[in-house]
Amino acid sequence: MSSIQLTHANQRENATGLSGSLVLLLAAGAGLSVASIYYSQPMLGLLAADMKAGESAVGFIPTLTQLGYALGILLLAPLGDRHDRRRIILIKSTVLAVALLLCGLAPGMGWLLAGSLAVGLAATVAQDIVPAAAALAPDARRGKAVGTVMTGLLLGILLSRVVSGFVAEYAGWRVMYLGAALSIVAVALVAARGLPRFAATARLGYRALLASMAQLWRRHASLRRAVYAQGLLAIGFSAFWSTLAVMLRDHFHLGSTAAGAFGLAGAAGALAAPFAGHLADRRGPQAVARLSTAVAALSFASLGLLFVLPPHAQLALLVASAIGFDFGVQASLVASQTSIYGLEPAARSRLNALLVAGMFAGMAAGAALGSFAFAHWGWMGVVVLATAGALGALAVRMGKDA
Repeated sequence: MSSIQLTHANQRENATGLSGSLVLLLAAGAGLSVASIYYSQPMLGLLAADMKAGESAVGFIPTLTQLGYALGILLLAPLGDRHDRRRIILIKSTVLAVALLLCGLAPGMGWLLAGSLAVGLAATVAQDIVPAAAALAPDARRGKAVGTVMTGLLLGILLSRVVSGFVAEYAGWRVMYLGAALSIVAVALVAARGLPRFAATARLGYRALLASMAQLWRRHASLRRAVYAQGLLAIGFSAFWSTLAVMLRDHFHLGSTAAGAFGLAGAAGALAAPFAGHLADRRGPQAVARLSTAVAALSFASLGLLFVLPPHAQLALLVASAIGFDFGVQASLVASQTSIYGLEPAARSRLNALLVAGMFAGMAAGAALGSFAFAHWGWMGVVVLATAGALGALAVRMGKDA
């Protein structure tokens, strides 16, 4: 595509704008799509009993879902630059609804595992929706638009376990999957009527499209810094959430319901996303990224005081810290997205794929390192790991082109 054609395409996108109802549609679509990845986690015990499967077998359900999501980010998300994003969103939503339906009706573990892999692949529609919001928003309001849509996505992540645990316990795990499928169908139907078409911004073949991601990585130092910083923050974020339930059980004698309720505290932090996006529009994404990363580091470090406080204050500190670092991590993510979307408008889907893939790698590393640290050094090991990751991210942010 020539530079003149690209300029005209961008002008048409910005002229379209984002109505309030369209913002809500995109936020709901992102949240419900990404939530599909996490529904299974609180239901594994019920699934094992119903399917008469061992823990190792049902453990492949979230593993395949996450694997599918990772593959989809790298192999499917870049297609948003090559094709009409509206069509991609509708196709993926349809596949996701069918995959969730397959899981809900699965007669055995084989079908359930196949459906779980398909859920992960199709749930990457959430990563098509965020660049769509960035493309539709005028430059002066891009941060706010991305932040609002990211609020929906983050709430989907944080509240999915709470909802699925409750529904599965009182109505059954199959009902949860079937209800999730219906929610995606509803989003797809509304999107088919309300979502505008998007002009393709790249004319590359599929292999060249994927290869161009390496070129984007080499070309933009600010992209690399954003990916490194967000990946380091994700280590601490994942380490906390992957060890919280065990720590609550061992120290406070609280069950999985209490651990799931902490997702509500995280949801409060996720509400920072629109504020962070608005502030990024006014003050610039670099300043917001640095401030939010500092907030996350301070919140992680405060967890080291947990066992020094009186018992009645310990849970309060846990809640306050969870809100603080969720606020910092999510605000940093919105600032990163706002920043990279301005690098090359024609490559927003590929830029987003690189950022999310880096964050996903940090999440995976954080889960493994957090469990290792907790097993060998207890809660303080997790705190040190999370704080070190956040301080490393802050050091990256303070560099040039942060």
